[in-house]
Amino acid sequence: MTYKKLTNNQRNFVKAAAEMGCTSPISRPEVLDVIEAAGLSIPQWLVGPKGMDRRVDRGLYDLPELSSFGQKGSTGETSTPVSGVSPTTNTVTSVPEASAPVSVSSVSSFELTPDAGLIPIRVSNYVPFGHFKDVERIVKSKVFYPVFITGLSGNGKTTMVDQVCAKTKREMFRVNITAETDEDDLLGGFRLINGDTVWQDGPVVQAMKKGAVLLLDELDLASVKVLCLQPVLEGKGVFIKKISKWITPAEGFTVFATANTKGKGDDAGRFIGANVLNEAFLDRFPITLEQEYPSRAQEKKILNKRLAEAEIEGEGDFSENLVKWAEIVRKSYYEGAVDEIITTRRLINICDAFAIFNDKAKAIDLCISRFDIDTKEAFNSLYGKIDADVDVSASDDETTVENQDNKCPF
Repeated sequence: MTYKKLTNNQRNFVKAAAEMGCTSPISRPEVLDVIEAAGLSIPQWLVGPKGMDRRVDRGLYDLPELSSFGQKGSTGETSTPVSGVSPTTNTVTSVPEASAPVSVSSVSSFELTPDAGLIPIRVSNYVPFGHFKDVERIVKSKVFYPVFITGLSGNGKTTMVDQVCAKTKREMFRVNITAETDEDDLLGGFRLINGDTVWQDGPVVQAMKKGAVLLLDELDLASVKVLCLQPVLEGKGVFIKKISKWITPAEGFTVFATANTKGKGDDAGRFIGANVLNEAFLDRFPITLEQEYPSRAQEKKILNKRLAEAEIEGEGDFSENLVKWAEIVRKSYYEGAVDEIITTRRLINICDAFAIFNDKAKAIDLCISRFDIDTKEAFNSLYGKIDADVDVSASDDETTVENQDNKCPF
């Protein structure tokens, strides 16, 4: 289908959507984000009369004009003809040939364009909080300034850096650190390709050459093998001894590291594998950002957006109760009364489970089943006191019966 030329108001909406990184088809939550951020009116023309209706699926709207606004020098004056299928942006589903080992999850969520390289895709329902503005300011400055981000699991440390890079359209190389990560994984090594031994740069060297953001995820799981990064963290460059080559970082290169601890290990045993990092290595990070869980209002907004994306409306009380529940559990955790905590990630998981099963009690029960039986029952009971409309006894009874059936009779 070929659409008519855009009006000024329509063109303003498309331009705002393009600037926010939206692609066609655009989702309903993305539309709401655009009009909220740009202060525009609801684009009712997306669901116009027959023959001009932009809907391609439930909650999805065809907007090929976005590609025109994404091109340099384009004004979006003319629309793009569409025949049958809406044009979509290609996404990387495997590691590029020239790259060294990088986690598949970190690559598959990127958008590959000729000029931009690996740029994270902007998440339409993401809610900035915590140190988002601080990270954004550092990334925008293009100044080399390594940052260590620490905080409990599930509070958005990695996603924050990812979404800052998406917003600022900066390339990002994410490396998931483990105890086995070594110089070969980080800086590069020789690989056997088509019978030939060929040198391939690692993600650290690639980020340096491109002036990109390097994200060292779960850095406190690393061994002493990551000390090869000390010259990198000084910003002066690094000598690759295997090929006798000096690599100087391009403008814009910087490093962010995330960790559940501050590199001093974990005596409580909650983060198994967290190591004590070399003090000289840690000292090369000028600042440490302590990431907390979002405030009640922020967390509620996160859950509301998640529910809205699943087209579940009128569930503001559910998100309010979930946030209140998590807040009480966290307070108990910090006071040492319980050993487990309800993370923001877990609340999102509950919303996703509710969207699938349409059963609040079941969604909560399934998402906290990883805890021991006493903790699970206590958390279920607590939620039942907060939300009288949700009967958690049914799920508890099923669990009790299951446990009795599995109990050894001897």
